[in-house]
Amino acid sequence: MARRPIRWLVPALLVLVWLAVGGGLGPFAGRLTEVSTNDQAAFLPQSAESTRVLEAQQRFRQDATQPLIVVWTADGADGADVTPEQGAAATRALASLRGTDGVAGTPTPSIPSDDGRALQGVVQLGPDVEDSLGETLDRIGAAVAVDGLRAQLAGPAATRADLSDAFAGIDGLLLGVALITVLVILLAVYRSVLLPLVIIGGAVFALGLACAVVYLLADRDIVRVDGQVQGILFILVIGAATDYALLLTARFREELATTGDRFVAGRVALRRSFEPIVASAATVALALLALLLSGLTNNRALGPVGAIGIACAALSALTFLPAALVLLGRAALWPAKPRPADGAGAGGRGIWSRVAGLVDRRPRLIWIATVLPLAGLALFAPQLNAGGVPLDETFVNDAPSVAAQATLSEHFPGGSGQPAVIVAPAGRAAAVEKTAAGVEGVSDAAAVTRSGRPGDGPKVVDGLVLVEATLDDAPDGDAAQDTVRRLRAALAPENGVMVGGYSAQRYDTTETARTDTLLIVPVVLAIILLILIVLLRSLMTPVLLVVTVALNFLATLGVSDLVFTHVLGFTGVDASVPLYGFVFLVALGVDYNIFLMSRVREETARHGAREGLLRGLVTTGGVITSAGVVLAATFAALVVIPLAFLVQIAFIVAFGVLLDTLVVRSLLVPALVRDLDTRAWWPSRLGRAETGQVSREPAEVSR
Repeated sequence: MARRPIRWLVPALLVLVWLAVGGGLGPFAGRLTEVSTNDQAAFLPQSAESTRVLEAQQRFRQDATQPLIVVWTADGADGADVTPEQGAAATRALASLRGTDGVAGTPTPSIPSDDGRALQGVVQLGPDVEDSLGETLDRIGAAVAVDGLRAQLAGPAATRADLSDAFAGIDGLLLGVALITVLVILLAVYRSVLLPLVIIGGAVFALGLACAVVYLLADRDIVRVDGQVQGILFILVIGAATDYALLLTARFREELATTGDRFVAGRVALRRSFEPIVASAATVALALLALLLSGLTNNRALGPVGAIGIACAALSALTFLPAALVLLGRAALWPAKPRPADGAGAGGRGIWSRVAGLVDRRPRLIWIATVLPLAGLALFAPQLNAGGVPLDETFVNDAPSVAAQATLSEHFPGGSGQPAVIVAPAGRAAAVEKTAAGVEGVSDAAAVTRSGRPGDGPKVVDGLVLVEATLDDAPDGDAAQDTVRRLRAALAPENGVMVGGYSAQRYDTTETARTDTLLIVPVVLAIILLILIVLLRSLMTPVLLVVTVALNFLATLGVSDLVFTHVLGFTGVDASVPLYGFVFLVALGVDYNIFLMSRVREETARHGAREGLLRGLVTTGGVITSAGVVLAATFAALVVIPLAFLVQIAFIVAFGVLLDTLVVRSLLVPALVRDLDTRAWWPSRLGRAETGQVSREPAEVSR
C-alpha cells in the first residue's frame, strides 16, 4: 500500500511539467516570425556566382535599397497610347516621392515603352521600410495615381511584399487548420471524447517546446528560419507527434483490455513502443540533418529545425502521453472500451484479418500486382520538370506583383524589372557594357550611375561597378537562363566579372538542387538502411523496405507530374521539391514500415514467420492506417499558404503517404515478407529457423 502513492507520483509530475511547458513555451509558436527572414538570400546556393553578386550588390549599395517598379497603362482603353501629358504627370508623381518615408534617393523619370502604350519608373526603397513594406507600397501606389492610367507595382520590393502577405498569420491559420483536421480524424477513428484531446495536447506541447528551442537558436543566429521552414516545422511536429501517439495509444488500449491494470498497461505499452518510436524519430531526424549537405541555404535551414521538431515530438509521445494515459486509465477511452488485439491473425472477421488472409493465400500474386502499377507510375517521374516555378505561378492566388510583372513584360523587354546584374572592375565598365549589350538575348546594358540618372558616371564602390543588362525574354524562362550562360561565357569570370540577378539565381538554384539530390539521396538511404538493420536485426527485410519506399517515392513523382501538368496547371516545380519530397516520403514512409515490422518481428519470435506476419499486420493495420491519414491531412494543410512550392510539397507528401500506407505497407511489404517466409529475417536467428517453424528466440515477457 505504501507504494501506491509513489506509482501516481511520476506520471503526475510528468503531466505537470508538460503543462508548464505548454503554458510557458506555447507562445513561442507565434513569436517565430520575430526571428524569421524571407529575404532573397534564404533561397540561394551558398557559393554560386549569383549569390556572390548579391553579396556584392549589398556591399555596393550600402543602404541596401530595394527597387520598386511602377508601370502605367491606359485605363479602360485596350491598346490606347499614353499621352505626353500623362507621361509628364507620371514623372511629377515619381518626383514627389523624393524624401518621403521609406524612399531612398531620387526616383527615375517615367520612361515610355516602344509601343507607346505604357510607362515605367523606378523607386528605390530604403532598409528602414522592412517592417512597414505593405503600408509604404500602399502609400506609393496612391501617390503615383495618374488620371486615365492604371498604375501597378512590380519588381523585387513588390514581390517581397506579396511574400510577406502570403506568410502573414501562418502561426495561427496553418496551425488551426492542422489541429482541427487532426481532431476530426481522431474523433472519427477513436470515437472517444478525451483521447483525441490528450493526443492533440501532447502535439501542441511538443510544438511549443520545439518553437522555443528554435526561437532561442535563431535569435542567436545559430539556425535560420523563414516562412517556409516555419510552416513545415508546424506540420512536421503535429503530424509526427500524432503518429507516435497513435502507436503508443493503440498498444496501451490493447494491454489495458488484457490486464485491466492501467499501470501495467502503461509500462508495457511504453516498453514495447519505445524502440520503434525512437527508431522512427531517428530516421526522420537524421534524414533531415542530411540536408546540411545541401548547397541551398533554405535546405540547410530546414535540417536542424526539422530535427529539433521531431525530437520534441518523440519526447512528448514517450513522456507526456503515457503519463496522461496512466492517470486517466479507462476514462481516456470513454465512451469506447479497451479491446485486445485480434490474435487470430488471418482468421478474424475484421478488415485487417481479411487483408491478412488475402496476403497469406496469394502473396506472390499480390506483390506482383502492386509492383507493376507502381513501376508504371514511376516511369512518369523523369518527366517532372524541376526547373523552377515560373514567376506567374509562384503564388497560387492573384498576387499584385505577378500581374504587374506581366504588364511590364507585355510592353517592355521581357527582362524589364529583373535585369541581369553584372559586377565588374571599375576599369572594365565600358568594355563590359559593350560586350554584354552584344550578347544574344540582351536588349540593353548600362552601368549603375552615381545619381541613378542615365548619362552620369558609373558609381564605384571598392573598385567595382554594377552593370544592369535587360534581357529580351521573361526572366523566369529557359531562354533567359540560356542568355545568362552566354553572358557568363562572354564576360570571362576569371577577369573578375560575375553575372547575377533573378535569372542567374534561378539557374544556379536549379543546378545546385540537382547536385544536392545526387549527393543527399544516397546519404539518406544509407542512414535509413543502417537504422533498420539495427532495429530489425536482419539484412534482407531492411533492404526490401528501403526499395519499396523508394519505389513509392518514384510512383508519387510520376502521379505528381500528371496532376501538376494536367489538373493544377503548373508548368514546372520548384527545384527543391523533389529533394524535399524524397526526404519526407522516404523517411516518413519507413516510419510505418518500422511500426509494422517491429511488431511482426515481436510476433515472429513467439509464433513463427507466417503467423507472426499475419498477427503483426492485423494488430497494426488500423493504427498505422489512421496515422497515415493523419499525417497526409496535416501536410495537406500547407495549401492554406498560397505559394506553389508549399502546394506542391503538400500534394507530394500527402499523396505519397496515403499510397505508402494503403498500398505499400498494407499489401506490398506483407506479401513480400510472406513470400520470403523466414528468409526475410536473414541472417538473424529468425532467418535461420526452418520454414513455418517457431523460432527459439525468447519472446519478451509482456506482463
